[in-house]
Amino acid sequence: GCCDYIITGLSILLFVLTFPIAVFFCIKIVQEYERAVIFRLGRLLEGGAKGPGMFFILPCIDSYQKVDLRTVSFDVPPQEILTKDSVTVAVDAVVYFRIANATMSITNVENANRSTRLLAQTTLRNILGTKSLSEILSERDNISHTMELTTPRLTPLTLPPLVLPLLTLPHLVLPLLILPHLVLPLLTLPHLVIAAEGEMNASRALKEASDIISESPQALQLRYLQTLTTISAEKNSTIIFPLPIDFIAKFIPDHKKDQTYL
Repeated sequence: GCCDYIITGLSILLFVLTFPIAVFFCIKIVQEYERAVIFRLGRLLEGGAKGPGMFFILPCIDSYQKVDLRTVSFDVPPQEILTKDSVTVAVDAVVYFRIANATMSITNVENANRSTRLLAQTTLRNILGTKSLSEILSERDNISHTMELTTPRLTPLTLPPLVLPLLTLPHLVLPLLILPHLVLPLLTLPHLVIAAEGEMNASRALKEASDIISESPQALQLRYLQTLTTISAEKNSTIIFPLPIDFIAKFIPDHKKDQTYL
């Protein structure tokens, strides 16, 4: 109103009367990564945030606040979350964000940094609450991407526009009761794979040996003699009679032969 114009005129007059001393108090500098939000008589000055570089304020009636636009990182404290499959886990995270609108960060929120921290915790709990334990363990990148998309969408009513370039989930604390069920399969899986590969290689070698023996009867006799040598080398009371099967078959009755072959 009229009073604002009068007070503004008096402030300009004071600046002129105290020139050049007033210059040192009325010219301010902000860095490349900063912006200055200026208020004149309690109202936001038109033109948006100032900077980087120098800007001018009138004595006594102007005030300003600096806003850092650099990326800020913070740790989200461990959050106890009940997953979709009713498992309680503790998850922490590292969030990186930066303010995209300096003016809104001052006029819309009392403390943008603290509000962002609380919003990140709430969003993390809400997103992980819709996931099962296996999804949390295997889809960390997707969860981070969902956080990046969800948080800016919530900010127009609560926070200034934010940019979340990165969110990571470094640690996941699991209950002790379910650790054996998760760890044991991981430990036994390599052994099962090695055992399966060994059985496959052994079956291939056995097939190759059987093909060679079937092509050469002498190889079968040689294998038979090697087996006898191995058995005789052991200290036992077993007596081996290396008699041909055709020779033994002559002394077996016909009805016992049928039972034997059956």
